[in-house]
Amino acid sequence: MTDAVRRVQSGSPWEESFGFARAVAAGDRVLVGGTTAFKGQVLYGEGDPYEQARVAFAGAVEAIGEFGLGVESVIRTRMYLAHLRDVDEVGRAHKELFDSVRPISTLLVVEGFVDPRILVEVEVEAFRGH
Repeated sequence: MTDAVRRVQSGSPWEESFGFARAVAAGDRVLVGGTTAFKGQVLYGEGDPYEQARVAFAGAVEAIGEFGLGVESVIRTRMYLAHLRDVDEVGRAHKELFDSVRPISTLLVVEGFVDPRILVEVEVEAFRGH
């Protein structure tokens, strides 16, 4: 078990303006907050829910990597979609990354995001209590 709470930033402009961390490690859990396909000021996969999901999950996995963890440590995912029509494409991206891991998962369709070009936002939770 790890004793201290540790936070990492990703450089998202919203982290600074809203005052939050990309990921927080506390005890045996690492929690990654809402992650989109934005890298700096650039949105990857504009108009493509599969690509946005793929990039967002890669960013979330990169965040847990700051704590020495990889995809095999993920125990929970959450996917937020702007459109019901995108369920299959986002599910495909999730399966490609997590099929062998099988975390518990939640998928929600939401009203929208802070930038209307965002189609997908994801969160992950990882376990590090090995």
